[in-house]
Amino acid sequence: MKLISRSSAAKALTLAAVSALVLSGCAAAPEETTDAAAVDFLACAVSDEGNWNDKSFNEAVYTGLLQAEAELGVTINALESATPEDFEPNLQASVDAGCDIIIGVGFALGDAITKISAENPDLHFALVDSTSESTNVKPLLFETAEAGFLAGYASADYSTSKTIGTYGGLPFPSVTDFMTGYYYGAMQWGTDNDTEVTVLGWDPANPDGGDFMGGFAPNNPEGLAIAKTQLQAGADVLLPVGGNQFTAAQSAIDELNPDAVMLGVDVDIAAGNPDLAPYIFTSIEKRMTIATFDVIKALVDGAAFDATPYVGTLANKGVAITAFTDFASKVSSGLADKLAELEAGIIDGTYKPKG
Repeated sequence: MKLISRSSAAKALTLAAVSALVLSGCAAAPEETTDAAAVDFLACAVSDEGNWNDKSFNEAVYTGLLQAEAELGVTINALESATPEDFEPNLQASVDAGCDIIIGVGFALGDAITKISAENPDLHFALVDSTSESTNVKPLLFETAEAGFLAGYASADYSTSKTIGTYGGLPFPSVTDFMTGYYYGAMQWGTDNDTEVTVLGWDPANPDGGDFMGGFAPNNPEGLAIAKTQLQAGADVLLPVGGNQFTAAQSAIDELNPDAVMLGVDVDIAAGNPDLAPYIFTSIEKRMTIATFDVIKALVDGAAFDATPYVGTLANKGVAITAFTDFASKVSSGLADKLAELEAGIIDGTYKPKG
């Protein structure tokens, strides 16, 4: 267990860090560098397996904590989980610390959150990427299929082979939703352009045939093998959905098709990883920084705790795809306008990202 606890004495440094991280695409950067007045509120989080500077899932939530510390004046207490065995002890340590809100980062903490929240019914919890029947647990959910649909459409448009691929860690909804949106977006491009598009690794009509690594270990060897197989089958765009799999995918691309690209997930991977930027066509963002900050802010502002799920969508800017950046000059001229049209259509129900 690794504890990261910050108090108001560190806020000046924190604000600079928040500004740098937030400018990478998670939320609007603070305009002021003045410290917020301290408030009597302790905001806590327990990481998924890994650390807070993973440039992905955990870091997005931690950045929200830093933003709350800087802008709202709260004290934060962040516990890293080296292994799943740390989940329950870290949650209990957060309870013992007197946290006003305890955020579990990822569906893997679901069982531990259920147990600890039941033992502490007067405390408030939030859980990223999983539902909960507990009245003191607020789910933080994201309709990643919506942004995935846009990414799939853009990927099919960019692909020269019209074969694209995707693979995941395990077949959980928080993984397969990315893949399903990606699939249907690619199919929509094929319909619009009367061109056959092939998506390797996932077909919502045949979930048992999906490509999965069997876990979320960073740069999983199984993920590398899947990436190579899909590239060898003609894919020139890859969507790995399983945490930090991007260096492995980069290795496969370098070896088999240097013209291929990949997509990031969860956060703006290109912004946080300059070495990967030449490979990242776009990223499908779950804006967990915004969700984390908003949940804390509501309580600091005096709102009663509400276990109604927060759902990030295209409409509320809780999910998005990032700018094409290194590929802006390479996408088709009408793609931006078409994506805007599709986004509006997803919001009004014309297009169905989950089929």
